[in-house]
Amino acid sequence: MKSMMNTHLGNITIDSDVIANYAGSVAVECFGIVGMASVNVKDGFVRLLKPGSLSTGISVLIKNSGISLDFHLIVAYGVNILTVSDNLISTVKYKVKEFTGLKVEKVNIFVEGVRVID
Repeated sequence: MKSMMNTHLGNITIDSDVIANYAGSVAVECFGIVGMASVNVKDGFVRLLKPGSLSTGISVLIKNSGISLDFHLIVAYGVNILTVSDNLISTVKYKVKEFTGLKVEKVNIFVEGVRVID
């Protein structure tokens, strides 16, 4: 899906994969986030994705100049999930809005696993 904006200079189209990659890079920079998760619905397995495939753990829905993001995450053991989630939501809303110019209406977080960090 693509987002289209009209400006006085012309039209701007942003692909949802671009937004997902950027949001994923913002997410892994947040404290307490180990990485993005890929969920195998068939088997019910969750696995940590490599840093190069950040958009796989994120789904983006663009409608009426607003963005809705779903994150599937693996968090660090021992962190407060609510605090990490609040930090992620506020950081993603701010940075994605600055990056795209579109309002982030909703951020849904699905914690798929916990991992001990060495």
